[in-house]
Amino acid sequence: MTRAPRSAKTTPTAKTTPSAKIVRLTGPRVPAPADRGTAIYAALRRAIIEQALKPGAKLPEDAIGANFGVSRTIVRTALRQLAAEGLVEIRRNRGASVARPSWEEAGDIFAIRLALERLVVERLAGRLGPDQVARLKEHAAREDGARGVNEPQSVRLATEFHVLLAEMTGSEVLARYVGEVVWRCGLTLTLYSRPHSSECGVNEHREIIAALEAGDAARAVAVMDAHLSGVVARALIAPSPKTTDLSDILRRYTEE
Repeated sequence: MTRAPRSAKTTPTAKTTPSAKIVRLTGPRVPAPADRGTAIYAALRRAIIEQALKPGAKLPEDAIGANFGVSRTIVRTALRQLAAEGLVEIRRNRGASVARPSWEEAGDIFAIRLALERLVVERLAGRLGPDQVARLKEHAAREDGARGVNEPQSVRLATEFHVLLAEMTGSEVLARYVGEVVWRCGLTLTLYSRPHSSECGVNEHREIIAALEAGDAARAVAVMDAHLSGVVARALIAPSPKTTDLSDILRRYTEE
């Protein structure tokens, strides 16, 4: 008697369910602490350069942090970076404030700047490429456009012209030192300078560009010297002596 073949066992098939969809919530990217610190640094730096924040202005960490929605630690890092550039002073138990160069320091700052910028134009004369010349001319055109329209921007662009020249030398050291000295000169001008026509500055910048493009190093140096000497003449004005000491005030009257 033959046995009937066993029927093959069938395993129950698992029910397939549609795969769950992963939903990614999109929204505005929350800046990382480093990004927020950079934003604070850039905002404060621009406000100082454009003279919205005057020399001596207090920079309280809590107020800045509240304005940007960040911790005091992040603000402190930005302030230290600005202090390293000479734009901010940080004093123990007194906090941070916009740097206020003394009139005595101003002479040294401008002397250093003059020597550095002579070196810059000597290196660039006859060595600028067409793209670099075009970039300098475009920058001068932006200066011209801001003149009489946006004074803070005009001040910043005029200063950035000199930083741009230094960067075009390809020397990181030269660019860094010129940048620091130029920005500190800006603080000095805010404190001590007489009003100056921005038209004069733009025209002098164009003369410097023309001399560099022509490869005339001597002319470039001469124009730069005249340009910065004019800045120095306006800036290095001894401030009127001011005193709040009662004895000193009364002494002037008793001597009359």
